[in-house]
Amino acid sequence: MTLSERQRASLVRTAIVVALFGLWELLSRTGAVNPRLLPPASDALATLFELLGRPKMRADLMVTASEVAVAFLLAVPVGAAIGLLIAESRYWGEVLRPLVFFLFSIPKSIFLPMFILAFGIGFAQKVGFGFFSTVFIVAMSTAAAVESVKPDHVTVARSFGATRSQIVSRIYLPSMMPVLLEALRIAMIFNFTGVILAEMYASRDGIGHAISTWGENFQMRQLFAGVILVALIAILFNEAVRWAERRCEHWRT
Repeated sequence: MTLSERQRASLVRTAIVVALFGLWELLSRTGAVNPRLLPPASDALATLFELLGRPKMRADLMVTASEVAVAFLLAVPVGAAIGLLIAESRYWGEVLRPLVFFLFSIPKSIFLPMFILAFGIGFAQKVGFGFFSTVFIVAMSTAAAVESVKPDHVTVARSFGATRSQIVSRIYLPSMMPVLLEALRIAMIFNFTGVILAEMYASRDGIGHAISTWGENFQMRQLFAGVILVALIAILFNEAVRWAERRCEHWRT
């Protein structure tokens, strides 16, 4: 039985990850790298499983997950509305597009102190910064997705008397979906990174706060375990959106 191209790619990706972990283990076990600075991969993985069994760690996971979810659920509709306005209105496109690109190009971390002053170091600060880190990429991606819709489809729909809401739901949305899902995959990475950064900068709980604490106290096994956990969460979401993308491939025209 021959493997498909997608299956072969998955096997190669898995082999690369296994090889990297093997190299990590080898470098640490042989002393090529100081084990106090780079603990063996097996120790980091064992520490990760140990941490996941702690109630405090599970509570931190829930805090981070709720912050990421709320920020994402707020940023997507707002960013999509801005992107749709930019693409559909020539006037607002000329007004908003330069501002969106300007704000997107600025490193978001320089705004963190402002969010702390405005919201404190609680839930609202992380959600606000995650929203701020995400909304611009959603707006830019939505505008690009709208502009990728074939004008002939819209013209035909209008000639048959389709309303604006029908054009959006039956022409724009199906045509944009594959592009939007790719954009949402990228936006979630920005969102997740923003929340983790906010937790590391100033927080009382969350995965980012735990990772920052481990780093400050030179707890390298816990630190690397936390890094692996964050990477696994990002990979799981990425693969979930990739699955949704494949389900929407029939909408490509």
